[in-house]
Amino acid sequence: MDSLAIRKRLDALIGSRGDDYASLSRLLGRNRTYIQQFVKRGVPRRLSEADRRVLAAHFGIAERLLGGPEDAGSRAVLPRPGLVQRAEDYVLIPELSVGASAGNGAEAGDEVPLSVLAFQARWVRSMASSRPDALNVISVQGDSMLPTLADGDQILVDTADSERLRDGIYVLRTDDALLVKRLSVNPATRRLTIRSDNDAYPSWDDCDPAGVQVIGRVVWVGRRLS
Repeated sequence: MDSLAIRKRLDALIGSRGDDYASLSRLLGRNRTYIQQFVKRGVPRRLSEADRRVLAAHFGIAERLLGGPEDAGSRAVLPRPGLVQRAEDYVLIPELSVGASAGNGAEAGDEVPLSVLAFQARWVRSMASSRPDALNVISVQGDSMLPTLADGDQILVDTADSERLRDGIYVLRTDDALLVKRLSVNPATRRLTIRSDNDAYPSWDDCDPAGVQVIGRVVWVGRRLS
């Protein structure tokens, strides 16, 4: 991951959490301008391993999102007492700040991780089409997919499963917005029907697949019970 992407991600995290450069610099035991210099000027060119570990723990994200090795985040996952599972039995999947609208469309900006969620590796392999690192968690916005998906539901999106289209729920990009809709594939023509589960919203029939930008397939949903 290049330095600019890491600096932009760190800056977005700082803004979203209400932190400031000086307080994070003090957290690292550095001079008060250290984080500002890194974010704004790229000095130093990369975070030290110790600084990266502290910042990742502070924001609750995997170290790889700040330039660490791919497996660095898994060591932060601790099994419950009495369980035989090890930390490496889990994978960390980022929860992104980009929402998938089940309504009129949510703007797709920088995909900044809000946090990471730990899933058991065996379960992830059973859900994903290929690579666990192709999975992201995002939140549903709106009610057009009721009763299947509700506003605020967290959905697990397999971005590697975007070309082999078949009947199911997908996240789509239209202009600068993301939508979550149900796709049906005509087995004869391979053209698409894009529907909302909520009958109050419109659907689109006989769509050319070439004109539909698919982000990924929804493979799991999590919901808070009221």
